[in-house]
This record gives sequence, C-alpha cells and structure tokens, in this order.
Amino acid sequence: MKMRTITLYPLLCLLLYGTPVHSLAGTEGSRDARNNKKVRVIFDTDMGPDYDDVGAIAMLHAFADSGYVTILGTIASTKYEGVASVLNIFNTYFHRPGIPVGVPRQWAYTGKDPQHWTDSLIARYPHTIKTNAEVPDAVSLYRKLLAEQPDNSVTVITVGFFTNLNNLVHSGPDQYSRLSGLELVKKKVKNLVSMAGKFPEGKEFNVYKDAAAAYELFKVWPKPVLFSGWEIGQQIQTGLKLVNDATISNSPVKDAYRISIPQAASDQNGRMSWDQTAVLIAVKGYSNFFEIQKGTIEVEKDGSNKWINKLEDKAAYLTPKMPYEQLAAYIEQWMMHRPIKQQ
Repeated sequence: MKMRTITLYPLLCLLLYGTPVHSLAGTEGSRDARNNKKVRVIFDTDMGPDYDDVGAIAMLHAFADSGYVTILGTIASTKYEGVASVLNIFNTYFHRPGIPVGVPRQWAYTGKDPQHWTDSLIARYPHTIKTNAEVPDAVSLYRKLLAEQPDNSVTVITVGFFTNLNNLVHSGPDQYSRLSGLELVKKKVKNLVSMAGKFPEGKEFNVYKDAAAAYELFKVWPKPVLFSGWEIGQQIQTGLKLVNDATISNSPVKDAYRISIPQAASDQNGRMSWDQTAVLIAVKGYSNFFEIQKGTIEVEKDGSNKWINKLEDKAAYLTPKMPYEQLAAYIEQWMMHRPIKQQ
C-alpha cells in the first residue's frame, strides 16, 4: 500500500529543538497544494463516547490549514442528540463552518460522553447546526460526496463504528449516483484508514459496538485498508501539554481535554490517542512512524477479530517503529494548532 510520507526535517526540528510543528508545516503545505496533492478526506467518527476524536479532528483541521488535506465531510457514526452540533462546533472553530455534517438515520449507537464535555461545548461555542434533524443522513451524504469526486481519489478515515460504511456499500442508486454503494466505493474511494480492532487478534470497542456492521463490511470491502489497532493508541498519551498551555484560550479542543482528563485516574498522564494515529497515517503516511503487517482481517459475529498474514493482500495493520513518547509529542503539537482564518 503506497501512502504519502512526511519529510524528516519538521519531525527532527520538533524532536531535537522543540520547534512547534505547526510553525514549520506551512511551507511544506503550500508546496503540496501547488502540486495538487492534497488528500481528499471524509472523516467518519463516533464523536462523543470518548474524546480522542477531538484530538483527531483538531489534527485534521491543522493538516488542512497546512495545505495537506481537503476535508470533504465530517460524518457521525453515532446518533445521540447533539453530535451534529459538536461536529459543527469544531468545523466552525477552525473557520470551516460549511463542511457538511451527516448523522445516521438508521440504527446507530447512541452512547455519549460520561464527562459531559459535549454538553459543555454546545453551551459555550458557536454553531449553526442545532439538532441532528438539520443534517443529511450519513449514507446520503457519503453518496453525494463520493459522486462529486474524481475517480480513485477519496481517503476515508474512520475512527468509530463501521455502521455508515456497511450501510453505504449495501445502498442502492439514488439522486446522486446510478451506481450501487459498492460500485461507488470501488470507483471513487482510494483507500480506507481505520482506528479499529486489536492485532493480531482481540476484541475492540469500534468493532464490537456494531459487530454486525464490521462482520458484513469486511466480507465485501473492495479497497486498500490500513488499520491502527487498539494496542497502538493505547501507548500514546496526549493532552496535558495542551491543557497546560496558557496561551491557548477559548478552544473547544482544549476544553474537551481540560474537562475530561481529571475525571479518570487512568488519564493522569494524558489520554490514550487512538484516533489521532489514524489521521496521522492517512495524511502523512506510515513509513516514518510505523511498520506494517500485511494480510486480511477476519471479524467474527461477536465483534472479535483476528488477522491472517498475507504478503500480497491490500490490507495491513500498524506495528511499532518510532518510540511512543516521540509519537505523542509529534501528535500533540498538531493537536495544539490554532485556527487560521480562511481567505
């Protein structure tokens, strides 16, 4: 699987000299933009049960500000009331309020955050989307966005459940495309990057909370897929530097971590950074950060998964390469990015 890679200079500056990466990324981003190499991303998230999704969407917008990414849509795989507003809050904070938001109309997980950071953000930060009913169905939005893009051009980043993708591949023609969902994915999607699963085997939240969707999806999914498993993000702790930076204020990203970190003893050194790893490798490639194991995933009906090694297969999962402490420092610098006003 060919993925874009990051030059080592910004990374070395960060690790050796402590220079914030967002102060270095602009030049590289401009060069990528001129070469028309922006990654076209649909971001599919269970924004709410946990808050590593917040770090992930912050990174995605930081990469967009630096010229690496075009964010086509932000789509929820949960449907608790308020999730559309939360996505709109982050898009608005980063000066992209017009990014489309979608929420499932069919069955979806309704659990939300026990720390109540979502309620706090909705009460405090500007947003024009007030209810889930105001936004399109997740599958309809997927179909619209994909139909509008060049062939083989879209990277789907999923950091939640496979509810939407399974519904998409089993969808039929509509006003946006005469193709079936599976045909549309084959035609328009370049690759899928997913934070899900435990490897080489295990049972992980994003898979088992909609086990039926994962079980069905990976029997038919036709495009390359790269997994960042639970065991990767579990070792990468971020958020404390963000929370303790007094120069960052009126930030929904900081507030989500500020509210949530003190509520769990396990987060005293920072929150585990599962979802951020998926955004990182989708945009920057894996090769400077991780190794990969190629093969295929097998999902059981109970949501457990195992891996079958196959060198020729289009799927892979991440294995360690860069020390986790260095990864955490690199990821958190992107999470601390301040919004850039769009021209």
